[in-house]
Amino acid sequence: MSDQTDIPTLPVTFRPKRTRAVLITAGAAIFVVLTVVSLLIPTLSSGERLSFIFTGALLWGVLMLLSRPKVVADESGVTVVNIATSRHLDWAEIVQVNLRPGDPWVFLNLSDGTSLPAMGIQPGIAKQRAISDARALRALADARSPQG
Repeated sequence: MSDQTDIPTLPVTFRPKRTRAVLITAGAAIFVVLTVVSLLIPTLSSGERLSFIFTGALLWGVLMLLSRPKVVADESGVTVVNIATSRHLDWAEIVQVNLRPGDPWVFLNLSDGTSLPAMGIQPGIAKQRAISDARALRALADARSPQG
């Protein structure tokens, strides 16, 4: 089966849904547990209780940041949202979409000779989903490239 038959309809968002669900759930659970513990220990001062709650909120925030990555493809190009950065690429800028065995996520080889990690497609918990998403993004890039 050729990749051309697997081209998704635009716009499409690729993100590690299972990983995101695990991170958000774990963050919420940590926050709730630390808050409940702080309220159940009678010997804690108000400041100590607040530090428990603040620590839970901080950990939840970090896990929310880790759940942020996604790749959004639309008619104008691809927007890669990683943990702390976001970058929009025109279709012509993407030379190749790579997900090699052992890679932590997809890498986009760009027309300027650089490579951009696209953390929104990662094989961590859902390897087959990541492979399918990488193939779909590759098919989109190939169909919209100037030489395609």
